[in-house]
Amino acid sequence: MTKPAIPPLERLLGIMVRLRDPQRGCEWDVAQTFATIAPYTIEEAYEVADAIERGDLAALKDELGDLLLQVVFHSRIAEEAGHFDFANVAAAISNKMEARHPHIFGDAADEGQSREHRWEQLKADERSAQGAQSALDGVALALPALLRAEKLQKRAARTGFDWPDAQGPADKVVEEMDELAGAQTDTDRAEEAGDLLFAAVNLVRAYGVPAEEALRAANAKFERRFKAMEAMALAQSRDFAALTLDQQEALWTDVKASEPRKPA
Repeated sequence: MTKPAIPPLERLLGIMVRLRDPQRGCEWDVAQTFATIAPYTIEEAYEVADAIERGDLAALKDELGDLLLQVVFHSRIAEEAGHFDFANVAAAISNKMEARHPHIFGDAADEGQSREHRWEQLKADERSAQGAQSALDGVALALPALLRAEKLQKRAARTGFDWPDAQGPADKVVEEMDELAGAQTDTDRAEEAGDLLFAAVNLVRAYGVPAEEALRAANAKFERRFKAMEAMALAQSRDFAALTLDQQEALWTDVKASEPRKPA
């Protein structure tokens, strides 16, 4: 008689148990801790985002699997230490999602607030129940710096600490540029550079633009244009790195001119 197939999630949990077995498991997996695998967890989340950005659904399936493995890994380490297991993790997020959607899973009326307003209020209530003392408590330290800056600014803005329009943050950017130009030491320059970047995030936030997404798009555009310059130089039998800056700038202009025009 053919043995019934093991459900995929149960199979994955079993694989992790075996990998972490002190006698029969993998030496590397057994040696890992929350802290040592945390960088891999972050890396896998970025690789998921990268597959989405590229529209590669086959890669997305693989990367989601890699990310799920990270959740299973952390859960197994916690289970071994007697803290919680994967089922507890799944139950906790299920409880949280139901609690954050009382108008869907409960009897609460939908009072017509925006999804963001309702979501943020529920999360604020959760933070308060967990003992948060500041409006800024709970903004994860491991977030990308631009994203964390934006979240800190949004939290502060909900207390009223924000400019009424874009002119305030625009003036602040100019002020920080001047302070960076006038900095006399490496330490001062680093500090003023940080202030300038923080102010820039505040400015683009005033226009409703997510800073992390905007910079990601700008990175992609620069990479695309730079590679096109290199290809253009190669097609002309020229070494791009040996060109003068004016010649490189001319190629940059040609690349920009060759791109499809945006609709008016």
